[in-house]
Amino acid sequence: MGSPTYDEPGATGSGVYGSIATVHAMRFGLIALDGCFGSAVASVIDIVRVADRVRGDVDPHIDPIDLAIVGPKRRVTTTTSMTLSVEHPLSECGDFDVVVVPALGTLTAAATNDALQSRDARSVIESLRRLDDATTQIAAACTGVFAVAETGRMHHRRATTSWFLGPEFRTRYPTVDLDLDTMVVVDGNLLTAGAAFAHIDLALSLVRSISPDLAQHVAKLLLIDERPSQAAFVAYEHLHHDDPIVVEFERLVRARLDEPLDIASVAQSLGTSRRTLERRVRSALNLTPLGFVQRLRIERARHLSATTDLNSAEIAMRVGYANAETLRSLLRRQRRRS
Repeated sequence: MGSPTYDEPGATGSGVYGSIATVHAMRFGLIALDGCFGSAVASVIDIVRVADRVRGDVDPHIDPIDLAIVGPKRRVTTTTSMTLSVEHPLSECGDFDVVVVPALGTLTAAATNDALQSRDARSVIESLRRLDDATTQIAAACTGVFAVAETGRMHHRRATTSWFLGPEFRTRYPTVDLDLDTMVVVDGNLLTAGAAFAHIDLALSLVRSISPDLAQHVAKLLLIDERPSQAAFVAYEHLHHDDPIVVEFERLVRARLDEPLDIASVAQSLGTSRRTLERRVRSALNLTPLGFVQRLRIERARHLSATTDLNSAEIAMRVGYANAETLRSLLRRQRRRS
């Protein structure tokens, strides 16, 4: 699905908008490395190129959208054995309006660390580090966000990544404000997205920055549902971390979800202070202790709703609330945040 013919930026002539038009393509550079997720790369390519194909149907004034593959080698192979021809070397990343860094193809913290140390990944990181903030936007998803964080560009900025790698990300990059609730986070010229299939959301967000109507049209054509939050997918028992106080806090809370919980008393039973507990939970999970308790209760309530015949009042009692309206209020509030 190639890009249409158009005049070069700054040129005039008989291009797609007539003899007096000057057409400036929005240029996307998609970085590809051996072993990157095939689905991640393919989804970005398809969404951007579909957007370019149908832009005239939405608004004839939308400029062309050009996507090219960038990388350290002439050909790369993804996890799905898809082979991509690399059209531009990493040294030309600065020529693009947006540089997209997809997932590295890893699923664990250890594998991600190994991937970041590879020669090709280090070349990508150095290329990203040299980009001009004023002229190039960086978009990354899943473990690709780790590569961008390695450059130091995320210092004191908001970002997201795969929810199950949150603890590792916070350990490696403690100055980044990590938001695991949100599927796509925009902070200035940095755009980040969650787990592997969040590349779809990443690509749509990039298209939306060009034209909201075009993004909506592409989403309808490709039957893409909106997923603004990762919260529905987060299973907190799988957010591994090595903080013993937080581990014990979680174990205690899960065992007593049907009881009123006083955070100060819980901290005392764990042999620590409320302030220390708040600091440690925030560091490990980016939540307050109360926020974490509420999340666990909502998680349990949803599970009970899906797997039992209990009514709303009974479920509320099972998760520590005196009435169903309190639980419904929390659920509505979370949906609004999502």
